[in-house]
Amino acid sequence: MDISGSNVLLTGASGGIGAALAARLAAQGARLTVTGRREEVLKATAEAHGAKTVVADLADRAEVVRLAEACADADVLVANAALPASGDLLDYSEEQLDRALDVNLRAPVLLTRLLTERMVARGRGHVVLVGSISGKAATPSTSLYNATKFGLRGFALALRQELRGTGVGVSLVQPGFVRDAGMFADTGAAPPNGIRTVTPGQVADGVVRAVRRDLCEVNVAPLELRVLSAIAGQFPAFAERVQARAGLDGPVRQIVEAQRSHR
Repeated sequence: MDISGSNVLLTGASGGIGAALAARLAAQGARLTVTGRREEVLKATAEAHGAKTVVADLADRAEVVRLAEACADADVLVANAALPASGDLLDYSEEQLDRALDVNLRAPVLLTRLLTERMVARGRGHVVLVGSISGKAATPSTSLYNATKFGLRGFALALRQELRGTGVGVSLVQPGFVRDAGMFADTGAAPPNGIRTVTPGQVADGVVRAVRRDLCEVNVAPLELRVLSAIAGQFPAFAERVQARAGLDGPVRQIVEAQRSHR
């Protein structure tokens, strides 16, 4: 599908990866609408790329519906918004748990449901769900985040089959460890030894490629991480033993504590 001239809705546009996505989509000629919670950051992103803005908190179910109504003409949905949702499950309050599930899983599912109905009626459209390699491999102290990303992956792959022949494509883009934005940039923690990182620009390239070529799954990660995640997905008990020996507790705790205020 050609992005140029298409109406594109980008969620999570006020974050680091969201800013890279907004720049790349605008450069492709998209008629862009960006959404997020932080109005001042969103406004700056919109002004830089000639985009419209819709301020919305995706944890508020009524605001998800309002956003879909405001962007009913969207040809492309790029569902990028997500909360870190790191930490042990027992550390979460019920309210925090609901917020993570709503933002990371329910909101993209509902937005997709509301917008694809109109796309199917027009016989044209594309949905990109931005997941994570954490949707393929479980890691310590990320049970809630893993749950949302595993769920998003299953939803995307099944929905793609449901919509076959309608003119509406569905793609899943799964970044690995991202530098200059996201978890490591925000917390100061170092990636695991021997694992390379990718840039927000590479994630944006993956999204553009997914829309243009109607790709099913795009894993934006170096070869070693793609191999390790594939092994972990097939042999979770083996992956559990490897991770237990890798001495990840220190960096994991650093990330969890730094992200606690974002729940």
